[in-house]
Amino acid sequence: MKIKEMKKVLIALDYDPTAQKVAETGYALAKTMGAEVTLLHVISDPMYYTFTGHVTVMGFAGEKCSGKCKSETTIDAINVSQHFLDSSKKHLGDDTIKTLVKEGDFAISILKAAKALQADVIVIGTHSKKWLENIVMGSVTREVLNQTTIPILIIPTKNHS
Repeated sequence: MKIKEMKKVLIALDYDPTAQKVAETGYALAKTMGAEVTLLHVISDPMYYTFTGHVTVMGFAGEKCSGKCKSETTIDAINVSQHFLDSSKKHLGDDTIKTLVKEGDFAISILKAAKALQADVIVIGTHSKKWLENIVMGSVTREVLNQTTIPILIIPTKNHS
């Protein structure tokens, strides 16, 4: 029996402080396998990036866009997302990490990126905010799991305080 080597790991990160746990765990897995790492962030709704609020995660500390840049929502969302991934990469301390920003439906974008990159493993977090519907995992994670043949490492990130 020939065992397939895992050479490419895709780590999907959302714009949330829990992304640090997902990034660090996925990166540690990739390093133990000697695999290439790609960090992915998906922009589903550019308007999400237009309200004012301070976000801090993995060295990324910034303000979301205020009202004056709402006309440039998509461009700003891409710039903020790329800055977030660059900060995540710096936090992990590995210049060989690749980054990728995609737009569209979360699950579909993750699946398309994994296929295009020929990823051997997808690392994704779950922090369900819906009660009964998502008791086991978040809806995006569940959708990716249901539609892929690529192995997935699911990182629970729900705060149990």
